Amino acid sequence: MSEYVVDESTIFETPLVELDLGVESDADVYAKVEWFNLHDAPHGGGSIKSRIAKGMLDGAEERGELEPGVTVIEPTSGNTGSEVARLAAARGYDVEIVMPDNAAGGKVDAVRDAGAEIHFVDANLGYDAVIERCEEIIAADPEAYFRPNQYENPDNPGTHERTTAREIYDATDGDVTRFVAGVGTGGTISGTGRGLTDLSDGAVEVVGFEPDERLHAIDGLKYLKTGDHYHPETYDESVLDRTAYVTTSDAYDSARALRERYSDDPVPIADPGQHDEATVRDHLRVDDQFVVGTSAGGGAAAVANLDAAGDLADDDVVVFMLCDRGDKYADIPLWEDYL
Repeated sequence: MSEYVVDESTIFETPLVELDLGVESDADVYAKVEWFNLHDAPHGGGSIKSRIAKGMLDGAEERGELEPGVTVIEPTSGNTGSEVARLAAARGYDVEIVMPDNAAGGKVDAVRDAGAEIHFVDANLGYDAVIERCEEIIAADPEAYFRPNQYENPDNPGTHERTTAREIYDATDGDVTRFVAGVGTGGTISGTGRGLTDLSDGAVEVVGFEPDERLHAIDGLKYLKTGDHYHPETYDESVLDRTAYVTTSDAYDSARALRERYSDDPVPIADPGQHDEATVRDHLRVDDQFVVGTSAGGGAAAVANLDAAGDLADDDVVVFMLCDRGDKYADIPLWEDYL
């Protein structure tokens, strides 16, 4: 494999920005900008999955589960695959990624840039088929592979509990009252929710949102509302105070509304994290536009829906996640007309 380099020191301590979602209440709404993980990487920088990729690989190496000569393999809808590929390749491992054939082009390009082999699965078969294909590949030569297994690995929610929760709590001076995140592996909502619950002595309401439709296009999220679907072990629903549901159209509309709202105005930086404000401003926009990914639009929609239902108080401090930047989605209906 050709040499591949990333700067892992840029993972964690991401910025917090204040966003105007047009809510009726006087609640303060903030968002954690997760593409600042590996922000200098091509194809939209990193994502929220940079955190767990590092956490899972670190844990596996420390426990001796991952050693030189083993191939790292992971099923993914895109972001976990690109981040595992980037970090594992930079550490010298061969990487294979299993993903649906409709994955966003920016994510596919990031995996390819890392030199990883991609196994595509027909997206019409559903995401469970991606997991099954990965398991088939491993079964053919179990000793050759290590699977981080984002759906069962406790280092996934554990990383968020140790890092994301503390960052949010400190950046809001402990004033956060509601945390909103989407459910994919469940690692973000379970780990961050658990950490914030502990830090606030239970004062933070934890809201997880899922796609409202079985056939949806909110990348990274998993439909669990009805039917017999694989339920990730990393998703601890007992941490949640409520579950919300978001349609693809609402997620996309909310993402586009953010682009329009900040077409001319700067995005207010509440806390730059480990970065200086000039770096944050340089990486907040692409093509001079504030564009976010599909699940980030879903988070904005979930917060707006809480407000529309009268569930946000004037003194609420709400935090949701901007999981990745919009230029990873330049080839899908969300942003194909703009990027």
